[in-house]
Amino acid sequence: MSLNGKVAIVTGSGQGLGLAYARELARQGAAVVINDVNAGTAAEAVAQIEADGGRATAVVVPVGTTDAAKALVAGAVETFGRLDILVTNAGILRDKSLLKMTDEDFDLVINVHLKGTFTCVREAFAYFKENNVPGRIITIGSPTGQRGNFGQTNYAAAKAGIVGMVRTWALEMKKAGVTVNTVIPVAATAMTKTVPYFQKAVEADERGEAMPAFFRHDLGFGTADDVAGLIAYLASDEAAGITGQAIGAGGDRLQVWTHPTAATTEYRDGGWTFEALQENAATLFSKETLQTYGEEFLPLPAELQPEPAPAR
Repeated sequence: MSLNGKVAIVTGSGQGLGLAYARELARQGAAVVINDVNAGTAAEAVAQIEADGGRATAVVVPVGTTDAAKALVAGAVETFGRLDILVTNAGILRDKSLLKMTDEDFDLVINVHLKGTFTCVREAFAYFKENNVPGRIITIGSPTGQRGNFGQTNYAAAKAGIVGMVRTWALEMKKAGVTVNTVIPVAATAMTKTVPYFQKAVEADERGEAMPAFFRHDLGFGTADDVAGLIAYLASDEAAGITGQAIGAGGDRLQVWTHPTAATTEYRDGGWTFEALQENAATLFSKETLQTYGEEFLPLPAELQPEPAPAR
């Protein structure tokens, strides 16, 4: 077992993707701290891991504050004697278009995803550094944070911000031997279940059947378990040389995302005045140079089209 003797915290792990991550970490030998805001959900998750032969405990607390982060680290150390791995998965959604999004909608999502990642990583890194632990930190991103998505101003800001923090933390943690990466899952969740485009894939998963190859291969869309292996690998000693990365996982596909980088570079002696930009705009800002935004999905094959809604 590659994680035998290790101790991991997985925030937001009572169900869904987080639970899949926690179960895989436990399957590889780690003791796991389950985190959820619902005590019953957390207890069920602990029971599942123990039924599988693993070790787990629960810390019921809403992620976001420093006190919550301290409680999670303390729960790991007090129950299992140490901490080696942190996975910051906790999150919520408050999707609305810009003019309908309230301050509360924005602040709630930023607090859980972005601030919650910040506070938990800060607390875990403090423990790692103080105790000379070459820890593993895995944060969770999203394609929305990489490309944007309609109705998700708050979520896009949080997920893009997480990648920015990870690139910075990789520099700050390198000397301590701690790695930090972002995993970008593309998997069936409660959110994708409501999207007609993914209907056939989600229905197959719910029946316990393999998703159609179009989803798994062409789209890189799969199950929570398809992502969990990457989480466990990045948490292992074998991944000591991988840090500061954004890595996508879904279905049959794995992707290492690039940094945002210049698509074109043009120089002009004396700089780019308003008039110079007017004169050269057609070349500088052509269809070939301007970048896309938002997710662009392939057309669904006819046999995978969603079922029409029943007539009322």
